[in-house]
Amino acid sequence: MENNRVLIADDELSVRRLLYEVARKAGYQPYLAENGLEALEKARELRPQVIILDLKMPVMDGMEAFSCIRSEQPDVAIILLTAHGSAETTVAAMKQGAFDFLTKPTNVAEVRSVLEQAFQTRHLSKTATANGLTDSTAGTTLIGKSAAIRAVYKAVGKVAPTSATVLLTGESGSGKEVFAKTIHENSPRANAPFIKVNCGALPEGLMESEFFGYEKGAFTGAVSRKPGRFELAQSGTLLLDEVGELTPFLQVKLLRVLQEKEFERVGGTQTIKADVRIIAATNRDLEDMVRRGAFREDLFYRLNVVPIYLPPLRERKEDIALFIDYFVRRFAAEANHEAPVIAPEAMEYLCNHSWPGNVRELANTLERSVIMSQGVIGLPDLLRADSEATPQYMTLALNGSLRDILHRAEKEVISRMLRAHEGNRLKTAQTLGISRRALFYKIDEYDLVASKFLEEENFEQG
Repeated sequence: MENNRVLIADDELSVRRLLYEVARKAGYQPYLAENGLEALEKARELRPQVIILDLKMPVMDGMEAFSCIRSEQPDVAIILLTAHGSAETTVAAMKQGAFDFLTKPTNVAEVRSVLEQAFQTRHLSKTATANGLTDSTAGTTLIGKSAAIRAVYKAVGKVAPTSATVLLTGESGSGKEVFAKTIHENSPRANAPFIKVNCGALPEGLMESEFFGYEKGAFTGAVSRKPGRFELAQSGTLLLDEVGELTPFLQVKLLRVLQEKEFERVGGTQTIKADVRIIAATNRDLEDMVRRGAFREDLFYRLNVVPIYLPPLRERKEDIALFIDYFVRRFAAEANHEAPVIAPEAMEYLCNHSWPGNVRELANTLERSVIMSQGVIGLPDLLRADSEATPQYMTLALNGSLRDILHRAEKEVISRMLRAHEGNRLKTAQTLGISRRALFYKIDEYDLVASKFLEEENFEQG
């Protein structure tokens, strides 16, 4: 039986009654607690999917209860109930992973809406966990409660039950394949195959055979009939990854299948019906490619029925701590040792880094650090792991103008040099081959908050 339990914790009887009725009428199973301690005990007993938690309660206040529940049940969606004037506490809790907050006096429609979003997010996260968090795609999982990613959850929840074609856009490492799998697993086609094809992985001639299959004797080496990806995905979902890499010839071929819902194997004459849902994914700007004549406009509109943009990690920084917790636990379990502690300065570095490679880069950095750690991950461990990998400023996402790309690269290099020299501006300037004055200007220009890198003694001497 599906867990649709929601725990409501508030010391005001009238508020508890109101929220109980809202949750019950919305089809959930509500349970009540009068204070923070009772909320903690019932959370342990009931393992609810969602908790509505008042911040001001007797015995144990809501913030203390929130911290305890989050540490024991990191996946539960906690909605804070706050009064006017508690904004500072609310912001602190949101940074620690609270799902959302409601302000007293509560609005019934708003409560119903936030509950629906919370349960929908939990359902999508569980689906992702059940479908691939131990394979190579696990670097990008449905973790996060930021406004940016919740908008994606909402869009995925709406489009998944339909047969509409979806276009997933976003930078490399932002999670396009995992979201495609989630759409498939929440669709009527969930029990049918989910097939992926990388549109830029093979030369044009081989890619046509990869798409549509071939008959025996179709070309040299075709010793037997082979089904293509469209055929393998029958009744299921086909993910066209990196669809922006398709050649003009293959764009025409794909357009025909999308229009006529049929195809022939290479070297064959039998027409095969294509009962396939299409999800396309790209890190390229297809609209710009259409304007330049590099991508067919009619194919773009066929693919862009429901566009979903996946934000880069730098646009959802409040989710980074959740990813860190997940990946450290996961990689430690895979290495058969206890999860290491992350030193405060290392956590600050991880949370403030721009992560141009997005979740995939964060996962790689943490995997190296967990494997090499001796119980604690410190800042030197992270910098060492970075130095052993490809310099991240060389993997900056190539989106925006040349000026924007160069600015991001320059900011990243200066940040790394400041960290490497423990905030000593003189040594940093010498390493970069610029004057101290020029370095001061760059620190101010890029709003680097130089004090985060500085030791007072070094600052005075430098």
